[in-house]
Amino acid sequence: MKSQTDVFINRELSWIEFNKRVLLTGMEKEYKILDKVKFCSIFSNNLDEFFMVRVASLKAQVEAEITKKSIDGLTPKEQLKKINNEIKKLTILQENYVNNELKNELKEKGIILKKYKDLSENQRNWCNNFFTTSVFPLLTPLVVDPAHPFPFISNLSLNLAALIKDEEDSKNQFVRVKIPTKNIPRFIQIPNEIIQLSDESSHYFISVEDLIGNNINTLFNGMKCINYSFFRVTRDADLELKELEADDLLLAVEQSLQKRRLGGDVVRLEVESDMPENILKLLIGSISIQEEYIYFCKSLLGLDDLNQLTKINRDDLKDNLLIGKTHPQLKNLDLSTNKNLNSIFKILRKKNILLHHPYDLFRTSVEEFINRAADDPLVMAIKITLYRVSKDSPIIAALMRAAENGKEVMTLVELKARFDEDNNIQWAKQLEQAGIHVVYGIIGFKTHTKIALIVRKEKGRLRNYFHIGTGNYNSNTSKFYTDLGLLSTDPEIASDLLELFNYLSGFSKQKSYQKLLVSPSSMRKKFIFLIKREIKNAEEGKKAEIIAKMNSLVDPEIINLLYLASDSGVKISLIVRGICCLYPQRKNLSENIKVKSIIGHFLEHSRIFWFCNNGDNEVFIGSADWMRRNLDRRIEAVTPIEDYELKSKIYSLLQTYIKDDYFSWIMKEDGSYSKYKLDSSDNRSQIDLIEKQN
Repeated sequence: MKSQTDVFINRELSWIEFNKRVLLTGMEKEYKILDKVKFCSIFSNNLDEFFMVRVASLKAQVEAEITKKSIDGLTPKEQLKKINNEIKKLTILQENYVNNELKNELKEKGIILKKYKDLSENQRNWCNNFFTTSVFPLLTPLVVDPAHPFPFISNLSLNLAALIKDEEDSKNQFVRVKIPTKNIPRFIQIPNEIIQLSDESSHYFISVEDLIGNNINTLFNGMKCINYSFFRVTRDADLELKELEADDLLLAVEQSLQKRRLGGDVVRLEVESDMPENILKLLIGSISIQEEYIYFCKSLLGLDDLNQLTKINRDDLKDNLLIGKTHPQLKNLDLSTNKNLNSIFKILRKKNILLHHPYDLFRTSVEEFINRAADDPLVMAIKITLYRVSKDSPIIAALMRAAENGKEVMTLVELKARFDEDNNIQWAKQLEQAGIHVVYGIIGFKTHTKIALIVRKEKGRLRNYFHIGTGNYNSNTSKFYTDLGLLSTDPEIASDLLELFNYLSGFSKQKSYQKLLVSPSSMRKKFIFLIKREIKNAEEGKKAEIIAKMNSLVDPEIINLLYLASDSGVKISLIVRGICCLYPQRKNLSENIKVKSIIGHFLEHSRIFWFCNNGDNEVFIGSADWMRRNLDRRIEAVTPIEDYELKSKIYSLLQTYIKDDYFSWIMKEDGSYSKYKLDSSDNRSQIDLIEKQN
């Protein structure tokens, strides 16, 4: 009998492997320099969130003496040990790359990160003046002594720690200064005229901490700085919410967010590799952190701030990702005026539309769908779920306008969308003020569905139009997340959506649906049925194949079924961008399973499930991954695609991904990944899909 370790990959280690792919992608020579910077920043930002949520959770389990094992048989303590070992390897890899390659490549392209000590006298004078006028007033040194306890270090803040000597009594004091990176750029650009350059394509920067460090004695008048160094802490930021005890969910989330802003226990301490030992000892004692969670950095701390450099106005140094065209079936809509208000509805009455963003513009499809509904006098009601919404959302504006126009508008706003809670609270308040019926979903469950329903009165009767997608109603992310969406009038699916919205607003206890797969009520059961049917077909000598594309594959029951399907002869192709807890290509376990991860210019976000069914293909798209949380602890919706033409398009799309040998990472039987040599590649899924539009 195989052990759990031989059957399942640890979830956390699989995530680390995914983030490694992000880093390595950014190190490939084929990418332009500012795209490399972007990947490096994403890697660091991902790590921050991983520590704030996943590592924090495991640490809390260890402290509570919980020994429950993961699906691969590891205790929380064992997982933490492996996590730290792997992440330290990756951070060293990133540091070496940033210090030895990235900076040089940036320099070659005219983007120079200068050190204060290398500046000319004129350049130093400009920097010092900038410090005096724009930085110094924002700094607040805090001394640590019996009258002043060690200050609270906020989550992800960059800090200066210094030992200061009082000239009068020769006593050393510990001082902390928080670097106000929210109010000053992390990288301060030195004007070209100061550098004495006429070339506008060149950009010179100095880091704000380098500038502060070299002006440190300005902060301590009459005192002398003995030594200083920089540090950064990461705190537990997982939102603990006791919904069942809350009388007002919105207020409860707001109060929990206040606690998060302060942050929980420290889960990581990042320090400069040359931090003086006396300062380090003071920090460790004051913060109370174990040695294994201290990360000694040879590069800049908080490399996610490198994202600032990607905003440099140098189009030649980054690929233009603002692509997309209006879907062919919608291209004749008059988008600039309010003429032909019913045109999009007229189109949908004739034919279903499958959208693929960002290749099909979100603005001229989904946003247009909601916009037209808001202004159409025949539209009676609009219902929509909002999980993550852009800060300047045209969809929010359209919903408010619809309410002003007298339509019944119901909006579910998910207050517990991690790290978007603040934004969603503000939207919820504004929507309520606009007269919209706002609900927050079902207690104990996150609502992750991407669904919109429009009720329109036509010739004396009501007709329902809807959108079901794999991605959020977010104008910004729609430009660089790949997602699918279905626009349709299918009466049975529309009826299911009406029931689902009633369930979300608390007016229904519907648990069965005609066509829609809904979690936690019916989705798991249906997917199990579909996989078992392929197994039965394979055993009977019929055609049997499964193709599935998702963000994460973690659920043990689904994984075990896929192993069984492989053993029965079912051909299985899995396109899993992130976490994958399944071993592919293992003898007597998964010989018929292939797994690949696609990491490219766009974030692959679509969820697609294709079952051969002996040639009578069944195809589904929706918001759910094959994870326990999606199948059991969230409200999710997955819709069948029944239109033959659309099913064919989806199959063709899946084949494009399967054939990809440019953006693909192939998972090996030991759980590691390897990549094709880019110079031998012929099939570039994301680029090929762009070219198909032209």
